Amino acid sequence: MSQELTQQELDTILQEADLLISPEQVDAAIDKLAAEITARLDGTMPVVYTVMNGGLMMAGYLLPKLEFALEVGYMHATRYRGETTGSTELQWQAPPSIPMQDRHVLILDDIFDEGHTLAEVVESCKQQGAKEVLTAVLCNKVHDRKTDKLDVDFSGLDLEDRYVFGFGMDYRGYWRNLKGIYAVKGL
Repeated sequence: MSQELTQQELDTILQEADLLISPEQVDAAIDKLAAEITARLDGTMPVVYTVMNGGLMMAGYLLPKLEFALEVGYMHATRYRGETTGSTELQWQAPPSIPMQDRHVLILDDIFDEGHTLAEVVESCKQQGAKEVLTAVLCNKVHDRKTDKLDVDFSGLDLEDRYVFGFGMDYRGYWRNLKGIYAVKGL
């Protein structure tokens, strides 16, 4: 079980954090993603799934900018089960809510870090009969630890390899609600 944090500790983390991406830069990245996704998926009537909890902020800002017919679904998959190290097996806390047989599917998530969970989500969608599965992430963390099983289709921003939080990404469960993207000082 993780150590409980105080409000003062959380405030200190934020005050000392480095702002990597401003709210204005996040907005511009969302606009870029919306244009690219619209160009690719307009007319396909896709089902758009948000991977919870991280993809919630991105979806909230992105979906109103996609001006074509789509259905919105929900899924919550993890390999972490509340721990800091990943399990080897994907755990569905909430399986996909809309059938995807013969459908175009777009998966929204906050960050493409190592990519193991997102790769397994994509594979699961394919196994459920999706005609096509595309992925969109707000952030692509730049490092060489990525899985070779997946390349994301749409990415808004590249981030350096640091412990980041804000705009859907969390610091030990907190600060997902920030409009900018921050890095923990020294990490």
